[in-house]
Amino acid sequence: MSHIPSKAEILDWISANPALTAKRDIAKAFGIKGAERIELKRVLKELEEEGHLQKRHKTYRDPDRLPPVSVLEVLGPDRNGDLWAKPLEWQGEDAEPKVLLIPRDSDPALGKGDRILGRLTEVKSEEYQYEGRLIRRIGQNPRRVLGIYKKSAEGGRILPIDKGDGKEWHVPPGATGGAKDGELVEAEQAGPAGRMGLPRARIIARLGDPMAAKAVSLIAIHQHGIPDDFPDEVIAEADAMKPAGLSGRMDMRDMPLVTIDPFDARDHDDAVWAHADDDPKNEGGHVLWVAIADVAHYVTPNSELDHEARKRGNSSYFPDRVVPMLPDRLSGDLCSLHEGVPRACLAVRMQINAKGHKIGHSFQRGLMRSVASLNYEEVQAAQDGAPNEKCAPLMDEVIKPLYAAYDALVKARADRQPLDLDLPERKVILSDTGDVLSVAFRDRLDAHRLIEEFMILANVAAAETLIQKKSPLLFRVHEEPSPEKLDALRETAEAAGLVLAKGQVLKTAHLNRLLKSAEGTDVDELINLSTLRSMTQAYYSPQNFGHFGLALQSYAHFTSPIRRYSDLIVHRALIRSHGWGDDGLSEWDIEKLQNTANQISETERRSMLAERDTTDRYLAAFLSDRIGQEFSGRISGIAKFGVFVKLEGSGADGLVPMRALGGEFFHYDRESQSLLGADTGRVIGLGQRVTVKLAEAAPITGGIILELLTLEGEEMPRGSSRGRGKPVKRRQGASKHKDKAIARKVKRSRRK
Repeated sequence: MSHIPSKAEILDWISANPALTAKRDIAKAFGIKGAERIELKRVLKELEEEGHLQKRHKTYRDPDRLPPVSVLEVLGPDRNGDLWAKPLEWQGEDAEPKVLLIPRDSDPALGKGDRILGRLTEVKSEEYQYEGRLIRRIGQNPRRVLGIYKKSAEGGRILPIDKGDGKEWHVPPGATGGAKDGELVEAEQAGPAGRMGLPRARIIARLGDPMAAKAVSLIAIHQHGIPDDFPDEVIAEADAMKPAGLSGRMDMRDMPLVTIDPFDARDHDDAVWAHADDDPKNEGGHVLWVAIADVAHYVTPNSELDHEARKRGNSSYFPDRVVPMLPDRLSGDLCSLHEGVPRACLAVRMQINAKGHKIGHSFQRGLMRSVASLNYEEVQAAQDGAPNEKCAPLMDEVIKPLYAAYDALVKARADRQPLDLDLPERKVILSDTGDVLSVAFRDRLDAHRLIEEFMILANVAAAETLIQKKSPLLFRVHEEPSPEKLDALRETAEAAGLVLAKGQVLKTAHLNRLLKSAEGTDVDELINLSTLRSMTQAYYSPQNFGHFGLALQSYAHFTSPIRRYSDLIVHRALIRSHGWGDDGLSEWDIEKLQNTANQISETERRSMLAERDTTDRYLAAFLSDRIGQEFSGRISGIAKFGVFVKLEGSGADGLVPMRALGGEFFHYDRESQSLLGADTGRVIGLGQRVTVKLAEAAPITGGIILELLTLEGEEMPRGSSRGRGKPVKRRQGASKHKDKAIARKVKRSRRK
């Protein structure tokens, strides 16, 4: 006989599972079957009579049918890629119906746990009872939170680690999951706000000491929902793989292909070689080879590996770890182009003329063997006249020809005029134990640019080939900036005494002229950052809308299939269009191409946010023992609540709250991105030099709070702003006029 739950147990269950409160749900949760349901019904009736529960009002519809518009929870795709959902308001006595979601091309990517409002159509099918179409996404159910657990006599509380989330969560005594005081935990909402006005939560995972050095990236992984464990069936499929042979492939093992990567690279998915073109019609030209790991040979359509790779979309990189798209058996072994080991590849042979313009190309499916795994620094040192033992034998046949081809590509780049932003990349250096040793900016060497230009050219060749063969593919799309963002950039430039021409079709060359005019001046970094902020975000699409930033009409990602699902799709398209095997683009791939584009664009953004948050937390940890120290920096952002400052040296971004700006009230002008002092007329604007004091650095949230000491060399007045410079009340009609007057004053002040 099953255990009939007590009234307290039933109330706890309903509190923790607000969407599963039907008698059937409660019976299922406690394993109650048959005649025992009568006893459960009696207990529920008593709870209702005692006022602990209130039965739902009956509606004038069949309780065994769902309404045409319902709230649904997405269950995620099955192995065939079909997306399923369950209704959250099912009141029938039978098992809840299954809902098959029918996505439109324009729908956003949906994932497990998303809560949506859907329009339902009843269907007659043995597998499911309804088809649903997205009306809108209304959040996730249940909402999850990552935070620090603080134990108390009544269970405990969770302090969220998000910088912008100050609301605590209450954890009832039976929902702590055994968490200890001070532990980092993951919890989900378990009911509405209680007596203290705090939302109730149930702890679902204990993540250990939040101050441990290696908890930083773990926080971001959980916070952004990045899958970091492979299912057993995916690992089993990867472990069963064998190295590819020569059958059906071009033998490229005698070519002196080399990989050039960061010294700490975790995988090697591209190899290069170049030599002078012996075609008399292409005097001074070059032949470039780019060979890319043949991931499509191992990750075939509709396999367990394929479903998992598509779900992840890409690898995510953190200072202390990588969350790979593929298991290590593939990403670190069979697909990685290790030195001296035969590896399957897809390769493109490209001819360029003396001016660096591509005049022809062709693709091959081959078997290669890298002659050396090199890093950027040693290759650059070799080209600069100091080759090490590894590079010295490769100088004449490999390294010098690569740079000769690169010199030609530089000429073509100058003709094309891609956007030339100068924004150095930060690198967090960790000790073996995961503590931050230093934060530095990565050097940009010609060796980096060489590989970058080779990869861009190979990506263009892939797009052009698939267009010519009328094959479906995923383009890498980067649309031009919106008029609103361009106007904001133009105003920033004008305030800095520079010009961005108006009234013409925008080209990257126009932006490059602006960047060049700012080069070496005090506003150099400001103009680079403002130009970056004016750009739209790149994404994937089956339609070709061009790549504005690279100034290219057709562009696809081909060169990194180990870490990007988009490249795997392009590889499959090349295999199918060339007839190289049955592991090319499948009909399912083609049918779901728009959905795949939406999915991997979302996962890319997810990884970018997680990686950025991790860097912020490491920077806060790096600065946490320097509270009270002074730093130089520049104003990088203006908001109603304060000023953002980018610190020199580390590149960390900190906030100066309004209360720490001195002793007067500041008017915020959104249009000019400035603050204007109500008493002194002092202008605080983007790009200004400042000295700040570090007031707070919180590694758990990544938050850095600063106090403004000097602005453009002048000390800021200290003291309270209470009673001084208060904004005067004015008629609503005068508001716009006042804002424009402030903007004009701001511009005049900044030009001085």
